[in-house]
Amino acid sequence: MILKEEFVDIVDESGIPTGKKCAKSKAHQKGYLHPTVHVWIFRTDRQLLIQQRAFNKDTFPGMWDVSVAGHISAGETPLVSALREIEEEIGLKMHEKELTYIGFKIGYHKHSDKLTDNELHHIYLLKKDVTLSNLKIQKEEVSAIKFIDLNLFEKELNDGKKQYVPHGKEYYQFILKSIANLLKS
Repeated sequence: MILKEEFVDIVDESGIPTGKKCAKSKAHQKGYLHPTVHVWIFRTDRQLLIQQRAFNKDTFPGMWDVSVAGHISAGETPLVSALREIEEEIGLKMHEKELTYIGFKIGYHKHSDKLTDNELHHIYLLKKDVTLSNLKIQKEEVSAIKFIDLNLFEKELNDGKKQYVPHGKEYYQFILKSIANLLKS
């Protein structure tokens, strides 16, 4: 079976498409800035869903990360991509009104001479009281999922634990503050 390579749009630092697109592998090889989605799923009991990246991933294998993430295909909107990734990675079919868009952050990661992953992450929050038994993970992308208390997650991030993808302190503070605000509403 021949796998068709995914194409991504190239964007500027404001998230505006430049009009160029290329294969995802070329974007990673050349370090082109391209869009992704991050969806953070949390429950009203302050439990945050996190995923352990598959051990065969090119970037941050086996590390704990955002609930759901993925590349936005060329021509696809961030919202459509977020809904698709949620269904693919954890088996939940969501409605667009359930997601809250909170903005974007840029991540620059040079992994090797042949892999520079420069991504503009469109970030969504989803407050949903789900259980692990409601979810079905995509084994090619995700090794495991678990819920973690938001306070423990923040403590482990501040303790400098190396088990989490290094999105940066500002990124994680933005996420935790945004979740806290949604929990109040």
